[in-house]
Amino acid sequence: MDLDKSLDELEIIAALLHDVSNAHGLVFNIRASKLTFNKVAKRTRAEGISFLTKTMPNLGKAFSKALAGNAPLNSAELGFKPQPGSKLPIFLGELFNEVLRPDGRPLEHPCAQCVKAIRNVLYCFYKYKLPYSDEQEQAVISQFEKTEEDLKTLSPHLQAIEASVDNSTSVYRSRFKTASQIEVAREAKRLLAEVFSLFDPKNIAPKHGPGAVATKQKLHEKYLWTNVSAKIASVYPVDEFYFVNLGHLCDRLDAFHRITDCDLPARVILVPKDSRGPRLISAEPVDFQWIQQGLQAAIVKLVESHPLTKGNVFFTDQCPNRLGALVGSRAGRYSTLDLNEASDRVSVDLVRLLFPKEVFTFLESCRTSSTELPDGRVLELRKFAPMGSALCFPILALTIWSILTAAAPNADTRERILVYGDDVIVPAGYTADAIEQLESFGLKVNRDKSCTSGLFRESCGMDAFQGIDVTPVRLKTVWSSTRRPDVYSSWIAYANSYYDRQCFTTYDTIVRKLVSVYGPIPSQDQIQSGLCLRDSSGCASGIRTRWNKHLHRREFRVLQITSPSVTKVIDGWSMLLRFFAESANGRPTESPDVLRNEGSVGPIEDLPPFSVSKYTSRGTSLLVRRWR
Repeated sequence: MDLDKSLDELEIIAALLHDVSNAHGLVFNIRASKLTFNKVAKRTRAEGISFLTKTMPNLGKAFSKALAGNAPLNSAELGFKPQPGSKLPIFLGELFNEVLRPDGRPLEHPCAQCVKAIRNVLYCFYKYKLPYSDEQEQAVISQFEKTEEDLKTLSPHLQAIEASVDNSTSVYRSRFKTASQIEVAREAKRLLAEVFSLFDPKNIAPKHGPGAVATKQKLHEKYLWTNVSAKIASVYPVDEFYFVNLGHLCDRLDAFHRITDCDLPARVILVPKDSRGPRLISAEPVDFQWIQQGLQAAIVKLVESHPLTKGNVFFTDQCPNRLGALVGSRAGRYSTLDLNEASDRVSVDLVRLLFPKEVFTFLESCRTSSTELPDGRVLELRKFAPMGSALCFPILALTIWSILTAAAPNADTRERILVYGDDVIVPAGYTADAIEQLESFGLKVNRDKSCTSGLFRESCGMDAFQGIDVTPVRLKTVWSSTRRPDVYSSWIAYANSYYDRQCFTTYDTIVRKLVSVYGPIPSQDQIQSGLCLRDSSGCASGIRTRWNKHLHRREFRVLQITSPSVTKVIDGWSMLLRFFAESANGRPTESPDVLRNEGSVGPIEDLPPFSVSKYTSRGTSLLVRRWR
């Protein structure tokens, strides 16, 4: 790879190293900064940008494992020349020496600020969304298929446990020894039965999600029903859940082809994740997705309010897990567990085993049993719901919670279990049993990313060491000198993140790059909403201003992101169905929150009113100048 193609990335690394030198000048001086940058530039010239996106992050991962007590750091195994008589690398060696001993294990009193500096440099481009190769794509698909084979092998074991639980009459669980798998399964089943005791699976408000569907309809086409699976229709009647009323069904009867006995498969699609490869998503058939979304919303509402789960299982708030990681890093009282392929390893047999039968009937009715791979092959699924199904996240979280809570030795341990998807926090003394119990039911704990000893913890985006937040800024959106809404919004956010971490040279470097392409950018003390910088000293000159005599405020003419609406007129019944579906679920498609997620962050009064004939197309965001 030509070095010129990586100049933008190297410029960021140079600025980061300068900030490290400013903060740790007694350890990492200007000379060390220059020598380190020369090494980065040399290896990037020889190895390409993969040195920044893969090699450096690999050193960062090994460093995290050493901090967590999983394995000592050995730089030679990672392609970095070690210091004489030491396993620590020469690369950033001045900082590593403040944290680790020569044998690669943590010092008695390591410097947490040096940990933060090392991670900021090593993980800078870890999440960079570069194009992925055919080999990376095939590797993801192959792993998806391999997991299915693993679940098929596990299926007889789970079915045998189910039979034992159903035939068991004992409700006694020994409290003087580790619970057996049958005891755990029986208790988990009881816990979930209590959670769902007053739950009505039919009391839902179906809706469409924003993503792609296997049947490839656009959003405005999703309300024109032509086929519905007989499996769903048997528990969610078509006239009650797919049409406004009987008049709607009668008027659409000619276009509504049939209730089909043959379920359509889901469709595997690969979406960009980062430089390591794509993420596999399963696009669900539109009739399945409609019910899944409504059922998901009902389950989330139940779990976040039920006395058994509301303080332990979370779907909309990551703060408890983030705080748990921070607290756990102070004295090691809590462990953070990370699961491999978590959504793909919750098998349908496991869900059938744990969830109440009356609830499982409804869950299974909107579960796709097969998926079409990119090469056209149809793969039968043993997993309950792959990523892409609206039920994937809540069923995964409840499965993990029920197993860990059922196996917990006492009430105190139960109360301290936190679950957010596949991010899990457990008391340190319960760690070994927790891992054993999860894996006995077919889940797989990633021991390399789980933090079970030492004073490093990570959960829900919080990386903590000795009670200090050491989360690095991970750049994702690839820089472009061409004006692009996603680049503009993302890199303003990156600049502000560096500012908050007192990396002012890196902040100034990014701001200069932004101003050279997009012109003057306001600061947060100039505008109350919209895209703005923490501090725009020296880069805000030239912004047009005016006094708004109606609102009695000074306004600035600045760039904002908007997503233009597309008008699609469909039949009145379908528009009425859309109105009822989105009103029942709280927010219409063009709600302020959704538009903000897509980049439009202007005042509420500037947002278009909700219309059942207007839609926002993905990938159509525009940069426009508005008064703020």
